[in-house]
Amino acid sequence: MEERRIQEKREPRVARRGKVGMRSDKFQIIENIEAIDIGSEGESICKSGDLVVFVKGLVPGDVADVKITKSRKRFKTGKVLQIRKPSPERIEAPCAHFGNCGGCKWQNLQYHAQLHYKQKHVFDALTRIAGLHLVSYNGKVSPDNSSTVFFPILGSEEIYHYRNRMDYAFSSRRWLTPEEMEMGEIKEKRGLGFHLPGMFDKIIDVEFCHLQAEPGNQIRNTLRTYCLEQDLDFFDNRQRKGLMRGLIIRNSGLGELMVLVMFGEEGRKEEKENLLSFLKHTFPEITSLVFVTNTKGNETIFDLAVETFSGSDWIMESMEGLKFRIRPKSFFQTNPRQALALYRLVREWAELKGTETVYDLYSGTGTIGCFMAGNAGKIVGVEFTDASVTDARENAAMNGISNASFFAGDMKKILSAEFFSREGHPDVIITDPPRAGMEAPVTEAILNSGCPKIIYVSCNPATQARDLSILKEKYDVVRARPVDMFPQTSHVENVCLLTLKK
Repeated sequence: MEERRIQEKREPRVARRGKVGMRSDKFQIIENIEAIDIGSEGESICKSGDLVVFVKGLVPGDVADVKITKSRKRFKTGKVLQIRKPSPERIEAPCAHFGNCGGCKWQNLQYHAQLHYKQKHVFDALTRIAGLHLVSYNGKVSPDNSSTVFFPILGSEEIYHYRNRMDYAFSSRRWLTPEEMEMGEIKEKRGLGFHLPGMFDKIIDVEFCHLQAEPGNQIRNTLRTYCLEQDLDFFDNRQRKGLMRGLIIRNSGLGELMVLVMFGEEGRKEEKENLLSFLKHTFPEITSLVFVTNTKGNETIFDLAVETFSGSDWIMESMEGLKFRIRPKSFFQTNPRQALALYRLVREWAELKGTETVYDLYSGTGTIGCFMAGNAGKIVGVEFTDASVTDARENAAMNGISNASFFAGDMKKILSAEFFSREGHPDVIITDPPRAGMEAPVTEAILNSGCPKIIYVSCNPATQARDLSILKEKYDVVRARPVDMFPQTSHVENVCLLTLKK
């Protein structure tokens, strides 16, 4: 009798044909459940009756057997046991690391379907959170003031090799594949690649990444081999020690290449110089070889001194004849070709006549401000970090732009009536905040500014929709258009045009 109880406890409960029984055991198996949608974080949404299950690795239209791994009051999460019927939208992911690396969760979904679901995410956020009434653009629509024209998503011409920056981490404890675990004896536990989602001390040892053009993979793999041959210690995130900590590779459309090596320990000058000399001579195409020593608890370098080993401390990018210097700490759009399409959309919707005062909020290194300067009377950029503002001023000067001013500081403190009076009343406000959206005082300052036109660029449609629900008090949201900056991922940008109510 006791043996039978143990056996029953070990066997998971099965719900057949997508139906769930009265009990909701954690390790329950649901057969033939269909993925009907995909969430903003890239997990597919499966439904059986009133039960909602989030599952990684499925695409809408897949029918699969799913094992429940976590139970919550309103939903569950599960893992795929087997796909019974693949979706017509399913394709084979080209990356060998797909399913383990958390970077490209949509590689198994055809690109036209990726665009469909990204557009749907934006549409849902604007209707459900912002409460907007959206009408699709058909070339003839003339909505009233209560409607927003919703333009189709602007897809990316390049869906692979589009990134101009990749960040990698060294680890003394790489993630071991199930095959390696079965073999038992692991000869090498060091690795260089991406952090495993949810695990700060484990990285996936990457052999090939499809997001950045060569020589990115060659540099990473060659450096890993060198470090292993020299028996250099890889960083241990638990003990916070180890020489080799990180690698950043940046490239530009002008063919320039920056490599930043992050060391995790002070001293060891000879080992550092030997490694950097090896990179310099092995890859003569590197135009900027820099390094930083980071012994902190995180991998950010903004508060650290970056040193130049060879070449310059920057690489150059170009957009419509404008030149932009990108330094190790500079923020620059990681998909530059699609960024150009985004900036052109902003410029088109701004409809500048050449006399307007344009405020560029969250201006970063001044790319949008410089891009708009030739069509405006004056550009006023505001950004939190001093380093970005220094870059913005330098970029403006390098391009002969004399009608742009950039200010560093806390946005909610800078945007005051006195600032508007001194720098000029805004005719157009372009705001491109981080994923968290705009802080309440910034939204309030915009509302009080009485600016006739706002263009809101966002990398998070949910927080953008939240802000729009506040701005609706005085503004009509007249246009919206999603822009796909990050193919193979669930991330999407959205641009909204707002005009002051009459």
